Amino acid sequence: MDALEIEVNEPNLWRLETPGAEGWPRTARPTDPNKMFLVSADGHVNEPTNLFAERLPEKFRARVPRVEIDEKGGKWHISEGFRPTKLRESSFEGEDKARSKAGKEPEERIRDLALDGVDAEILFPNKGLMMWATRDAEFATAMCRVWNDWAWEVFGPYNDRLAPMAGIATANIDTAMEEIARCAKLGFKGLCLPCKPIFGAHDHDDLNYNLPEFEPMWDLIEEIDLPITFHVSTGRDPRASKGHGGAVINYVSHSLAPTIEPMANLCSSGVLERHPKIRFATIEAGIGWVAWALEAMDEAYRKHHMWARPKLQGLPSDYYRAHGFSSFQEDPAGLALAEPFNLVDNFLWANDYPHHEGTWPHSPEAIERTMGHLKHESRMKILGLNSARLFKFDVPPSKLS
Repeated sequence: MDALEIEVNEPNLWRLETPGAEGWPRTARPTDPNKMFLVSADGHVNEPTNLFAERLPEKFRARVPRVEIDEKGGKWHISEGFRPTKLRESSFEGEDKARSKAGKEPEERIRDLALDGVDAEILFPNKGLMMWATRDAEFATAMCRVWNDWAWEVFGPYNDRLAPMAGIATANIDTAMEEIARCAKLGFKGLCLPCKPIFGAHDHDDLNYNLPEFEPMWDLIEEIDLPITFHVSTGRDPRASKGHGGAVINYVSHSLAPTIEPMANLCSSGVLERHPKIRFATIEAGIGWVAWALEAMDEAYRKHHMWARPKLQGLPSDYYRAHGFSSFQEDPAGLALAEPFNLVDNFLWANDYPHHEGTWPHSPEAIERTMGHLKHESRMKILGLNSARLFKFDVPPSKLS
């Protein structure tokens, strides 16, 4: 899509606001001959609507997400694990319309990302984020396998620039390990695990990532040397609230916030002490909470020392700084804390293409609005070099500083 073809309609004019990048040794502008190396750590594919209905084993096909019409003619989206959602007519105009139609083909993605100055992208499911929304481990495993096969067929040839994450259903550890090994052999650059292994409300009897049952899986992940990602809206229903303010409540409380849990599981349980090669990233949950969460974990470890087990060689925050990453789109609060809290090496920028909460096709302006206070070296790391290090993208030597 040509930048000139995208109409910046009135509700999106604010996206063009920028203080500029005067004095920056490198900018994010695609026309800058000295442009910095940009990696978007979070983009979403646009899967075929019939992907799971066509590819799943016959016994599961009646359970795939579908639209049902009630006696009054109302349309409802039905998906196992989620409450039914009424579909309302939505009309998009201008660049909102462009975003709603973007991202279907690899070559189209490469052209669109070039408009944004993006050199490489990490890919996650879109419709496929529902593939963990079941307590049936066999069903979840089958859906992940379908998504992984399709993602590798479509994007595998572009893996040096468009790298899909392999979806892994962790409610059954044995089958999870089989799929991890299979996807590593195919060539995936990373894994996507749900924020909770077993879908649904909290139940202390359920498996979770801090428990010893997962030790064999961590051993395997260390052996294959692939990073783990935890994407928002996985593990439990992100649309738990209804009524006034529901869209905001769901986004903040039920989609973003639960991504803290897997981070706390890994950093406080000794998993990362026993498995020093593991690297993980929280995806699309922002970064403003990270400094607070690290301080909160350390406070709990110190003040609740009589209950805290196991006794760690360091503080929980030490394990995040050594092993953890978190992605964001626009997060002024988190970026204000990046340097003071020694988190520059842990933050990953993303444009979330083609989602509306992302910054495409105006990422340079968003970067200039929110990163002017950072040192040049900090911007370089957060905007691309950290992701390149985590996901093993090749960076041209001329772009390393």
